[in-house]
Amino acid sequence: MVKKKILIVEDEESLLKLESILLTSKGYSVTGVADGVSALEQVVLIKPDLIVLDIMLPGMDGFEVCRIIKQNPETAHIPVMMLTAKKSSQDCERGMAAGASAYVTKPFKSAKIIEIIQELLSQ
Repeated sequence: MVKKKILIVEDEESLLKLESILLTSKGYSVTGVADGVSALEQVVLIKPDLIVLDIMLPGMDGFEVCRIIKQNPETAHIPVMMLTAKKSSQDCERGMAAGASAYVTKPFKSAKIIEIIQELLSQ
């Protein structure tokens, strides 16, 4: 079976490692980057099956990264799960308006993240 590819965009190194370990242990092929520009480069290079995207990133925020991914016909189909500390309903609305398939706030439960990812990948 071919491993599903997940791109994690998270600038906090400890969280990036935690998320990578969690998803790798579930059998996914994981690539991690720490900023929006690198995320956009990796989306084109590895063509991930799903993107886990933080919002508060250096340079370009996750809302902008998501918008760019969704505006490109070659990447618009990729589900984006925003995983962020931004909890307000306005932030959630902005995320969904930018094209996110799911909006999850930190701190998160690993089981919930896996459940959402499996759901998004099965669509």
